[in-house]
Amino acid sequence: MRADDGDVALQTLLLPFMDGSLTWPEAGGALFLRARDGWPLHQRAWPGLVCEQSYKPDADALERSGLPVIGDESAPGEARYPLVLVLPPRQREESRALFARALASCAPGGRVVACLGNQEGAKSGEADLARIAGPVFSLSKHKCRVFWTAPLQGAADPALAREWAKADRPRPIVDGRFMSRPGLFAWDRIDPASRLLAEHLPGDLAGRAADLGAGWGYLAAELLARCPHITALDLFEAEARALELARVNLSGFADRAALDFHWHDVTKGLSQRFDVVVSNPPFHAHNSADRPDIGRRFIAVAAQALNPGGRLWLVANRHLPYEAALGTNFGKVRAVAERNGFKVIEAVRAADRPVAR
Repeated sequence: MRADDGDVALQTLLLPFMDGSLTWPEAGGALFLRARDGWPLHQRAWPGLVCEQSYKPDADALERSGLPVIGDESAPGEARYPLVLVLPPRQREESRALFARALASCAPGGRVVACLGNQEGAKSGEADLARIAGPVFSLSKHKCRVFWTAPLQGAADPALAREWAKADRPRPIVDGRFMSRPGLFAWDRIDPASRLLAEHLPGDLAGRAADLGAGWGYLAAELLARCPHITALDLFEAEARALELARVNLSGFADRAALDFHWHDVTKGLSQRFDVVVSNPPFHAHNSADRPDIGRRFIAVAAQALNPGGRLWLVANRHLPYEAALGTNFGKVRAVAERNGFKVIEAVRAADRPVAR
């Protein structure tokens, strides 16, 4: 099975086991943090492999391949593994916290093995793991670096490992108005595109609403604060770590509107119907390449989920080609505002117009 021929970091992560540099444990299994599916996982058996993934599309892909998946626990449980694999994120505080979790999840005598692209911080990631784990060994291929520890008896620097374990914990931002954490989109600030959209939300929006790609909840909170006739709001977010914080950030509105939170890949469609949809859709893949197809799919899903006459309020980078998708799926489309490279668009679902699927 070749789920993603382009995931060279995954391929390089498993290289030491394929070339004989490392041996897969005979017993006890392995924990794979930030796991992703791809053909390298299917080139041979990996007995006892358990995958952890908080990003819904990746978790779904792993499950479709028959791999056991657990959510992001954010702290090590009682289970310890003789091998812990890691695909660290680029954000350094989140990455350091993940290395600390990997060490805490490693059984005595076990190893941690990690891989990063050279352009994604491979050298600094290797240095960080060495700081808390001791000497590491490495191989380079496919413009990536895989690096691993010696057999461990705990952290080489326990105090630093404990400090790093807290590096990505939730914390107040925007003068304490919201809670967020490193690694999330625009984690320490209000994204200027979302701010622009919030500023232009009309007060007459009413009924049941949805926020597609809700993140840690800023846009949803602004919608409820600015639009008193919204009676229910469903938040759809693919990253469980963000959705957890959206629950916290929206808790003050629980008496004002019915709230529901969905760990969901919006591109798979929605089963509910809404009067209002707001969205700042993602437009990047894991490798940071532009993916305007994701935004176009969000637009189509919004049109399918809206009641006739329902309204979509969307913000996007000005250069992204969404106009054709909007024209195909909506009866009325208008540009509302532009600023700093972003555009706000309102689109109204026509009562007699079928939507593309």
